Amino acid sequence: MGDALVQDLISDLPESIIESILTRLPIRDAVRTSILSSKWRYKWASITQLVFDDRCVTLRSDRALVEKSLIDFITKALFLHKGPIHKFQLSTWYLQNCSDIDQWLLFLSRNDIKELVLVLEEEEGEGELFRVPASLFHCKKLTRLDLFRCELDPPLTFKGFSYLNSLTLHQVLVAPDVIESLISGCPLLENLAISYFDSLALNIKAPNLKFLFLEGEFKDIKLENTPLLVAMSVDMYMTEDNAEHFEQSSSCNFVKFLGGVPLLEKLIGRVYFTKVRDYDYLIVSFTELILFFPLYS
Repeated sequence: MGDALVQDLISDLPESIIESILTRLPIRDAVRTSILSSKWRYKWASITQLVFDDRCVTLRSDRALVEKSLIDFITKALFLHKGPIHKFQLSTWYLQNCSDIDQWLLFLSRNDIKELVLVLEEEEGEGELFRVPASLFHCKKLTRLDLFRCELDPPLTFKGFSYLNSLTLHQVLVAPDVIESLISGCPLLENLAISYFDSLALNIKAPNLKFLFLEGEFKDIKLENTPLLVAMSVDMYMTEDNAEHFEQSSSCNFVKFLGGVPLLEKLIGRVYFTKVRDYDYLIVSFTELILFFPLYS
């Protein structure tokens, strides 16, 4: 009797509170609430945040079986979903080259998606990168985009994401000029993280940018239009060749570099110098610079 009363009390909660509860559950458990009663059968289907990972299915030694189970689970969840989807996150070790992701992104582009996170891991960095389909660039209401281990090639007609606030590109295969065009095409961008790129010369134009994280091997970094930047962290991997090129770059003039960021409060720089000797092993040295700039009222 007591359990039934508790269940009825929960069922009578406002829809917004029920959605808040379901959103905090792993998606697998949220879907399982459909067996509680007829009232709960489709309550999970209207939540606006869908977060999928490998825990959605039972893991087995048969990789193909796990992949099929995961694809079926996500496809069915999207098929039964009602209303807008504001956040879609997929973190998996199994679906790096899954064509079904193309169909999911096409579906999301028609459902007011605002936050999209694709983390397509691969053991020891092996395997092909997932090529992001053109439907992504039709997600006009995106405010957050995180891509991990993907290939990005926007169509020529793409002009940017007008509402994007946060952009993370981790081990993403994309032309340098495309990165710069993407950044400049997001006028509301405040958070930018770019990591695991090789020999990248980057010119950043982002008038609303506040937080910047860069990690990789850089030929040059220029902050051409970042007047609101308050915090910057740069992890550099330098070989002899790109270190010499970077030293000759105009952006290495420290005063000139900071002159375009008048509101900067925190700068963290880590430089890893790598050198290969005849003994076939890698020599790594590390230099770190942390600066805090005082705030004046």
